[in-house]
Amino acid sequence: MGVAGQVDRRLDVKIKAEQARAVLAILDKRAAGKRVTEADLREVFATEGYRRLKEREASLGRAFEDDAFRDFLSSNELIGRREELRRTLRSWETLDARAAAQRSLAYLPEQAVIRASIYPVIKPRDNSFVFDLKNDPAIFLYLDPAITPEQFENTLAHELHHVGFGTACPAPETTADLEKMPEGKRIAIGWLSAFGEGLAMLAAAGGPEVHPHLHSKAEDRTRWDRDVANFDRDLRLIEAFLGEILDGKLDETAARQRGFEFFGVQGPWYTVGWRMSATIEKELGRKRLIEAFCDTRSLIGTYNEAALKHNSRTGDDLASWSEKVAELAN
Repeated sequence: MGVAGQVDRRLDVKIKAEQARAVLAILDKRAAGKRVTEADLREVFATEGYRRLKEREASLGRAFEDDAFRDFLSSNELIGRREELRRTLRSWETLDARAAAQRSLAYLPEQAVIRASIYPVIKPRDNSFVFDLKNDPAIFLYLDPAITPEQFENTLAHELHHVGFGTACPAPETTADLEKMPEGKRIAIGWLSAFGEGLAMLAAAGGPEVHPHLHSKAEDRTRWDRDVANFDRDLRLIEAFLGEILDGKLDETAARQRGFEFFGVQGPWYTVGWRMSATIEKELGRKRLIEAFCDTRSLIGTYNEAALKHNSRTGDDLASWSEKVAELAN
C-alpha cells in the first residue's frame, strides 16, 4: 500500500451540518412570515449535531432544554443574520476537512488516527469545543460569519491534532509508574501536557516557518507576536508554577486553578509551547519533537537540548528550563 493509502486508512473526518441547515430552514420560514410548526422544530431536535450538543452540555451539568432553544430560534436578531450565516455555512461545507486532518497527522506518531465528526452549529453560546474524544470524537464549531474559511480550516486542524494525539499518546497521568511518584511530581508532569496547545498551533500552521496566525485578524496576530516576544518571561512564570507544585505549595485543586490561568485567549501554554515546539523541530527534527510530546516527561530535556543548540548556532540567549524542572524526566 502506498503512502496515500496509508494516510487514507488513518483519516475519517466528516463535516455534518444538518443542525445548522435545519435552523436556517426555520429562519427562512420566519422571514417569509410563515408559521413555524412542531414538525419544523423536530427536524432540528432530531439532527445528530443537536442531539450530541445536548449530550455534551449534560455531561458538564449544564441545562440545555428544547424549550430554551425554541426561544433562541424566535430571536429577531437571528433572523437578521440568516443570510450571512448561510454564506458562512456554504463556505465551511466546501472546505476540504481531510486536508486539515493531513496537516495535523504530519505532527503525530505513525500509529495515530484521526476520526471525528465536525459539527458547524447555530446555538446561543459562541464557543467551540471538542467532545467525547475517547469514544466518538466530535468537534463543535460555532457558526461565526467573522471567521473566514482559512481561519476555519486552521481551527479545525488545531482541534483535529488534539483528536489524533489521544489515539497514540497516553495521558501522562495514566501511566503506571506515575502512581508511585510523590504527589507533587505526578501533578507537575500532568501539567506538561498543556504545552500540547503550542504543538497543535504548530501543526495547524503546517510548520515552524509559517506564522500561526497567518490568516487571522490583525489584532489576533499582533497579540500573538507580543506574547511570543515574552517567551523568556512566561517560561519563568510556568517554571515557578511547576516549582510550587513540586515543593508541595500547591495541591491538585490549587494547581488546577493556577494552571488554567495560563490558557487565557492563547496564553503561555500556547505561546511557550509553540516556541518550544518550533525550536525542537528546527534544531532536532520533527521526529524528536513528536517523540518528546508523546512522552511528556522527556519534553523539558528535549527542549533544553534544542535551546542549547539554537543558542550555540545563533548567539541568542533563548531561555531554558532549570535543573529542578528538568528532573521531572527522572
